[in-house]
Amino acid sequence: MDIHTKHLSADERRAVTVEAVVELAASQNPSEITTSAIAKHMKLTQGALFRHFPTKDAIWQAVMAWVAERLLTRIDQAAAGIDSPLAAMEAMFMSHVEFVVAHPGVPRMMLSELQRAEPTPAKRMVQTLIQRYGERLHVLIEQGKACGELSATLDTEAAVTLFIGSIQGLVMQSLLAGDVHQMRHIAPRVFSIYQCGIGYRP
Repeated sequence: MDIHTKHLSADERRAVTVEAVVELAASQNPSEITTSAIAKHMKLTQGALFRHFPTKDAIWQAVMAWVAERLLTRIDQAAAGIDSPLAAMEAMFMSHVEFVVAHPGVPRMMLSELQRAEPTPAKRMVQTLIQRYGERLHVLIEQGKACGELSATLDTEAAVTLFIGSIQGLVMQSLLAGDVHQMRHIAPRVFSIYQCGIGYRP
């Protein structure tokens, strides 16, 4: 991270801290990222870091808030202005994949949070993100059923779960392979199978 943080405002410093954590999570286990490592990455002291975040959990909560805002904004922009519900879903799918490719540390952090037994603010934020994502998909699937693009008997809840699960599966496989870029090549084929499964009617 080549950013001069000495003269940043409080809001800018918090934003840079979040970006530093996302960068670190791309190359190491998120649960092992310490405040000392974050401060070192930013060329700050821990004291300077704690002037903006009282605890490590507060940093993680800010990171998850950043992820939720960026990802939801990205998929909303991808789907905007597309008349076909299924085409809008495909745009969201591919946009989500590109978000992960651009920020490989994000899914690592989300998985790390969801594995924690205790109900942390960051974990609740991840759960809220998935809920809000699902609500968007629910609307599009119902529109697809109404216009005849999707089967009228389609189980909407299951279709939402499968959509999100397909992306999660791609992410897991790319992390195991150590190459998030491979998602770009596989994602279109995965979505093609998905649309067949939900009863796409051209």
